[in-house]
Amino acid sequence: MEQDIPRWLRLDPTSAVPPFEQVRHAVMAAANSGRAAVGTRLPPVRALATHLGVAANTVARAYRELDQAGVVETRGRAGTVIAAGSDDARQKVGAAAEEFAGTVRSVGLSEADAVAIIRAALRRA
Repeated sequence: MEQDIPRWLRLDPTSAVPPFEQVRHAVMAAANSGRAAVGTRLPPVRALATHLGVAANTVARAYRELDQAGVVETRGRAGTVIAAGSDDARQKVGAAAEEFAGTVRSVGLSEADAVAIIRAALRRA
């Protein structure tokens, strides 16, 4: 089962970011960058939770939020896969997000402040 967990799907135990957010971010980043192509099957919730040393609900929450955002598609017993969605749009937004994240890091803003700025911008758009 170990070989079924992608290398990009890891947690940073020293991070202040909650584990479900780390999983969600890792899957989004992989989908946006193309590391996880459309149709790529994600590890089952329990298997990933065991591998990462977190509760199954932690992984389930990340998968549920990704499903609601259209990043993944849950197919019941067939598993959870990277969704077709709008690949081009996701790649454009992913590239913009990576650039924004770089700017946030370079000027020393906190993640909370960066997210607040994005939320405000989305409300104005």
